[in-house]
Amino acid sequence: MSQQIVWGIDRLQTLPPVAAGVKVMLVADSSFPYLSIRRRIEESLGPHVGFDAFGSNPLYEDVCKGVELFVKEGCAAIVAVGGGSSIDVAKCIKLFCRLAPGTDYLKAEWGDSRVPLIAIPTTAGTGSESTRYAVIYRDGAKQSVAHSSIVPDYALLEPAALSTLPLYQKKCTLLDALSQGIESWWSVNSTDESISHSTYAVETIMANMGRYLSGDADAARAIMDAANRAGQAINITQTTAPHAFSYKLTSLYSLPHGHAVALCLPPIWRYMLANGSRCTDPRGWEHLQSVFESISHAMQCDSALDAVSLFQSLLSKLGMQRPHTDTPERDLTLLSQTVNPVRLKNSPVAIDQTAAYAIYKTILL
Repeated sequence: MSQQIVWGIDRLQTLPPVAAGVKVMLVADSSFPYLSIRRRIEESLGPHVGFDAFGSNPLYEDVCKGVELFVKEGCAAIVAVGGGSSIDVAKCIKLFCRLAPGTDYLKAEWGDSRVPLIAIPTTAGTGSESTRYAVIYRDGAKQSVAHSSIVPDYALLEPAALSTLPLYQKKCTLLDALSQGIESWWSVNSTDESISHSTYAVETIMANMGRYLSGDADAARAIMDAANRAGQAINITQTTAPHAFSYKLTSLYSLPHGHAVALCLPPIWRYMLANGSRCTDPRGWEHLQSVFESISHAMQCDSALDAVSLFQSLLSKLGMQRPHTDTPERDLTLLSQTVNPVRLKNSPVAIDQTAAYAIYKTILL
């Protein structure tokens, strides 16, 4: 079945896996006890199996423990509550739980386990509740897991969950959603459907970010909706260069994901504007220029260069500082050699290692 988007935490008890009374595994991170919606979730689920043995960058070994617990307890459905990490862990448990014990899950042939999955995001950022992707780490390396069956059956959106987010986390996740909306729009994989989602996401975020960061409840609903739509766009197109550049920044400097992505986006966009001859989108440079103009208009700017400047000024206004390094040359070499090549393939302008070095230099220095 196609995913259903459901609004309101009170709807949880009406969703088929919960209403049927099956044994549920609740996958939630360490912030769960402090959520304003915690009590309503627990009351809706009744007796359940909890799993929280993972961190903000979940490890393969963490997922294996979750799979073992799911099987041992005879669970039949999963409810994921939290940010992208919680939802990604739940997706991987769903994907791996029917495979033979002892299997190397990342090398196995995946299929649909048919385990129902409900995702309840508590941030407005990754849109993971509506994508077929998950990220986990093994031996220090990022592992991308992608399968159509791990798109949650239900994305349950409750804006009240955002009320307990620290301001800095609100900023990081907001910027992640905005970046995803922009990246999906210019991706070589964009479609009419993905552009519709991106347009809505970017326009809505730009119109509501100030009130959202100030605690306005109506704006919180709008931003949660926009983040979900950005996730739906990324589910079609995948992310591009800013995400490819961000992963090593995150691990090297312990930067939150949204912060790292947002630092990468302006210099990469500026590079693309200056290198039309390296356009890789089969629709051509004129098409890409029109895309850049459309994005800038959604950001309420007159040109793409103005939009880049606005994004950069937004980072300053929100206090999103660049990371500090005492070894810039070493770091720049390392960073430029470890850019995710898969994500770069989705970008509409080619970026080689020399260009990557120059872009990272702009980010760090």
